[in-house]
Amino acid sequence: MADPHVQTFSGQDDWLARLLQHLVRGEVLSVEDKARLEAALLHENWQCQVFGITADTVHAVVTERSQLLQDIYPALTELCRDRLGWQTVNLALFWNLWLPLALAIVAYRQQQRQPLIQGILGVQGTGKTTLAIIVTLILDYLGYRVCSLSLDDLYKTYAERCQLQIREPRLRWRGPPGTHDIDMGLMVLNQLRTASSHPVQIPRFDKSLHQGAGDRTMPEVVSNIDVVLFEGWFVGVRPIDPAAFDQAPPPIVTEGDRQFARDCNTRLQDYLPLWDLLDRLIVLYPSDYHLSQQWRQQAEQRMIDAGRSGMTDREVSQFVEYFWRSLHPELFIKPLLHDAQHVDLVVDINPDRSRGAVYQPRIGG
Repeated sequence: MADPHVQTFSGQDDWLARLLQHLVRGEVLSVEDKARLEAALLHENWQCQVFGITADTVHAVVTERSQLLQDIYPALTELCRDRLGWQTVNLALFWNLWLPLALAIVAYRQQQRQPLIQGILGVQGTGKTTLAIIVTLILDYLGYRVCSLSLDDLYKTYAERCQLQIREPRLRWRGPPGTHDIDMGLMVLNQLRTASSHPVQIPRFDKSLHQGAGDRTMPEVVSNIDVVLFEGWFVGVRPIDPAAFDQAPPPIVTEGDRQFARDCNTRLQDYLPLWDLLDRLIVLYPSDYHLSQQWRQQAEQRMIDAGRSGMTDREVSQFVEYFWRSLHPELFIKPLLHDAQHVDLVVDINPDRSRGAVYQPRIGG
């Protein structure tokens, strides 16, 4: 979630990070340090509520997390450096969120006989892909076979989207409802859930093909999957009352904008069978949805600085606002923060991309 180039630590995280550094260096913590870790977990009510920590279990929790952190740290640093381009690891975030979340996924998987499908919803820049990468590393170490599937992997082919744009010119870019092959998604998720040792072909999508329009590439073949991490910018999002578009927030301003939003809302109905296959859903929620535009601009600028092609700030604004016109975060994602029926966990993301509050949905606001 947190980008090491912009991350900040609270005073508590700063203290915790220093103590965790002793752990990853293989040092034995004193009785006092262990007691301090236990007290810190019990003091944070959200840890107790979300991960079920009590005074009776906190000692075992600290012992387990400490051992896993020491064991996984070498592979974690290598992954963060080579795959994520990070020079440092946010140990406090690993300790407080990534590690306990992975352990919770293991517990949920153990409660059922079939593979667990964990949904991850987050707008651009919230770190859903990063979360999936880190959790996969932990689950791999614990002996669980993990498959990551992005909503992007379910895009229709380039040829199919070209034909789609002829029929529906408003879908000029991939992304909104209607640009995905839902039947393929249902087939893949059902195969992952029931196929056992039989190989399953996981679709993959390369965004760089066709001058950035993207197309499907060689599928990945997997088998014996225990956990599926299914992430995307509107995974789990459900249709809303069409009356909401009568007074919609910008950039839904013209009657054409409102009709496009209504049509996308209608197409969401087709995705409900996909969402019904989710066992659990995590929502990564930015403190201000406008931040996704800023974060996308930063990502594009880093690509330009590295000598690769990237969008200008104006192009980014047009691109992101296109997504907002189709499924506006205020209308479609914010209500999920109170949807205890479909959402299991919410992680607030601060403007610097550090972790904010972590909580279960607040029923009724």
